[in-house]
Amino acid sequence: MALNDEDLAKDYLIAPDPSAVRLTRRVTGRDHDGNEATISVVEERPLTIYLNSREIVTAMTIGDYPEYLALGFLLNQGMLMPDDDVTGVQYDEELEVVVVRTAQETNHEEKLAKKTRTSGCAVGTVFGDMMEGLEGVELPNAQVRTSELYALAHKINRTPSLYLEAGAIHGTVLCQGNRPLVYMEDVGRHNAVDKIAGWMFQEGADAGDKVLYTTGRLTSEMVIKTAMMGIPVLASRSGFTAWGVEIAQQVGLTLIGRMRGQRFVCLSGEERLLRDIDPATVREEDKKHRRKGAPQ
Repeated sequence: MALNDEDLAKDYLIAPDPSAVRLTRRVTGRDHDGNEATISVVEERPLTIYLNSREIVTAMTIGDYPEYLALGFLLNQGMLMPDDDVTGVQYDEELEVVVVRTAQETNHEEKLAKKTRTSGCAVGTVFGDMMEGLEGVELPNAQVRTSELYALAHKINRTPSLYLEAGAIHGTVLCQGNRPLVYMEDVGRHNAVDKIAGWMFQEGADAGDKVLYTTGRLTSEMVIKTAMMGIPVLASRSGFTAWGVEIAQQVGLTLIGRMRGQRFVCLSGEERLLRDIDPATVREEDKKHRRKGAPQ
């Protein structure tokens, strides 16, 4: 028996919670006809991240899973290493501060002095050389079935989410086979993927058999973070940037975009795809679940 949309979230390890009052706010205005209209809008709040005694960055975020966001951000910036001994992650909700503590001393003055503003929504920032650390990346040759990709997209786009409730937000989903595992949302796609990275670090999750699905553009930052996390496949319903494609080809990442209904385009890592289903047999998207993306 087919699951109702409301039941889909039960299959995730972590799923969005559109009903969480802290994440959205009801705001009243006037519509195009001049009638009163009350809608949900996404909250946006600052979160300051410390590594031991050093303030690293203040990120604008919706405020959920701050510990995962802090860990993932520091990992993806190369300020934490996967084998570092993290002795504590403390979140103060009143001060909106997360402190990540390690057993060893850390010193990142040189990296902090060099910032690159990325194309991410809510203004992403990358510290140091964006390509640093990619030289030694070797992604596993894990095969991915197109039938699983279609199943993932169909389920993710029907799952109750803040996007479907209020819009103005990006989603990133860690998947295995045809099952979405962890679904994170935030005002910036870079925050959403950092939350995934933080969860994987905390749980000791293997990356080699995973797919990362995102609702946002496939930019250089998204490709670099996915590769640094060791995930071999990155898919999106949105489009590409040229630099994102170039980096994916350099590191051997499978990059799939414009994935909507029966269609997708693979611009890197085609050798991992096993085309085991006729696209003509794949159901088209219901209009109410369609997100912004490439034209049909």
